[in-house]
Amino acid sequence: MIYLDPSSKLINSPEFAASVAERFFLGLAPNGQPFFAINVPFPEGTENLVSLRDVGTLLSDLEIGAVMHAVALANWHDVHPRCARCGEPTISILGGSTRKCPACEAEHYPRTDSAVIVLVRDREDRILLGRQKIWPAKRFSTFAGFLEPGESLEACVVREVAEEAGVSLSEIKYLGSQPWPFPASIMLSFTAVTDNPEDAEADGEEIEAIRWYTREQIAEDIASGELLLPPGISIARRMIELWYGQPLEGVEAWR
Repeated sequence: MIYLDPSSKLINSPEFAASVAERFFLGLAPNGQPFFAINVPFPEGTENLVSLRDVGTLLSDLEIGAVMHAVALANWHDVHPRCARCGEPTISILGGSTRKCPACEAEHYPRTDSAVIVLVRDREDRILLGRQKIWPAKRFSTFAGFLEPGESLEACVVREVAEEAGVSLSEIKYLGSQPWPFPASIMLSFTAVTDNPEDAEADGEEIEAIRWYTREQIAEDIASGELLLPPGISIARRMIELWYGQPLEGVEAWR
């Protein structure tokens, strides 16, 4: 569990000074205010807590950036307690930005996995959405996948969509990015056009169903409950809304 502290008061309080909780320095706000995070185990009686996914849309850009940073750091520290070189326990240094091995003095840094996410359109300006097997029924979204070693972002876009939906792409354009610390990714968003929409077919492995949508059809399916949207905090939702031309209201789902 992460506590955000837009000061050093909580960090230096007696209860936390005596605890074994990890402290992270997240950086300075534009006005010079420091932000810190404290990574502590879940206490008893956490049933009323809400996750970042639930409250993300209620936060300011500064707050969501700080929280994303904190969650990514906490996830990395939690799963990298030992040195990848010699196997000995490591310690957190430099405000949580690095882990160091006292035995061999190797320093280890947080990694971020690059992933592309693609909004596929055809020449009639319909969009293609897919549904992963692990998602709830009726949840559809854009296509995404991780970058492979030695692969360009554009090649990854083409490969992922060809593998999952069976169509070729052109006119690939970069839209923007979003850190996604679940557990440690950066989502790089693209839009692309296909000239063979008739060949679209779910791969049956990761993607079990696909749908072409016009703006009228997507509005109808959202209103009827036939389509569950990606969550408001996600870049996938923003990509769909950018194509649609305005915010979409409807039931959303994670997994």
